[in-house]
Amino acid sequence: MDIFEKCEKPSLAKELKEKGLYPYFHALESRQDVEVMMEGKRRIMLGSNNYLGLTTNPEVVEAGVKALEKYGTGCSGSRFLNGTLEMHLELEEKLGKFLRKDGIVTWSTGFQSNLGIISSLVGMHDYVICDRENHASIYDGCKLSYGKMLRYKHSDMVDLERVLQKVPETAGCLIVTDGVFSMGGDIAKLPEICALAKKYGARVMVDDAHGLGVLGEGGRGTASHFGLEDQVDIYMGTFSKSLASLGGYMASSPAVAEYVRHTSRPFIFSASIPPANCAVALASLTYLEKHPELPAHLRSLSQYAREGLTGRGLKIRESAANVPTPIIPIYTYETYHTLDVSREIYERGVYVNPTLPPATPEGEALLRTSYMATHTKALLDEAMDIIADVMVKNHE
Repeated sequence: MDIFEKCEKPSLAKELKEKGLYPYFHALESRQDVEVMMEGKRRIMLGSNNYLGLTTNPEVVEAGVKALEKYGTGCSGSRFLNGTLEMHLELEEKLGKFLRKDGIVTWSTGFQSNLGIISSLVGMHDYVICDRENHASIYDGCKLSYGKMLRYKHSDMVDLERVLQKVPETAGCLIVTDGVFSMGGDIAKLPEICALAKKYGARVMVDDAHGLGVLGEGGRGTASHFGLEDQVDIYMGTFSKSLASLGGYMASSPAVAEYVRHTSRPFIFSASIPPANCAVALASLTYLEKHPELPAHLRSLSQYAREGLTGRGLKIRESAANVPTPIIPIYTYETYHTLDVSREIYERGVYVNPTLPPATPEGEALLRTSYMATHTKALLDEAMDIIADVMVKNHE
């Protein structure tokens, strides 16, 4: 059998392309901003993870340009060897102070961070326990580890306790959860998770990719939001969202960080974060520290969008504990209906992300919209009017 035979078989992607419904790989012709040029037309961007809008911030852009001029285009090696810049160490030190954790390790991408953390810490005879709606990188990190993965129903604390009861007392155990879930925008039940971890002797890791810059004191994330910074053992996060760059990090105790630094294959065998990306992440973090009001402003705009969407008759997923996050899913349910409305919304000048199974349960497809601190209410109203007009027309 030819290993490439599968590549020639019919697929959903091929079918969608034939029907003109393929929703992916639209090309940007401008900066990532609240309004973009995409395939020759102005679009209001409601599909970016650029939560604080810093990708076009002059201070942040200038920092990247200066680093490019000073250090060149890349590091051409891993952090272990020739790839450590003084600026990498500066970024790690600044992150440690901001997140109030003394042990920091950085990776070239957020995806690599989860691979590197989980595969390093979860060894033979250990257990890793995951929320069913955790990010794909968490699942892949579990696959790369030698431990046993168990899952619990999304945000179901009764089910989490049932799963914890299966773990032998002699085994190590790590509970891993998203802080803000990337598709639903809901927040993990971190107080209950930490209480159960303490009861059963487990450790807690929070993927705060969508929590940094969004929740907590000055944008410090989900653990800060709940006042649980001393009870969450590991934070993982990315630079590609609120910090407008590329890369990822782990924040933990110094002992855990040192262990991971010397055992994480994605860290040891990957080139380090390029100079411009490192400088941009550093500048974005500095800007966030100078403007601690930004996360609150982002949440205020997110609440405005939630009220605007529901006021226009659209069904959205409610935010947990009345805390608005900048991820707002609009329910569309059926796959082809979702593709139809997302195509028309796009053609009328608004970019949103259609989210289909297996990223959602079957019959629960949705439009994932996301918001930035640099959006204006006028832009949001324009976009919401278009979305509502398309959605209502498609239900008539």
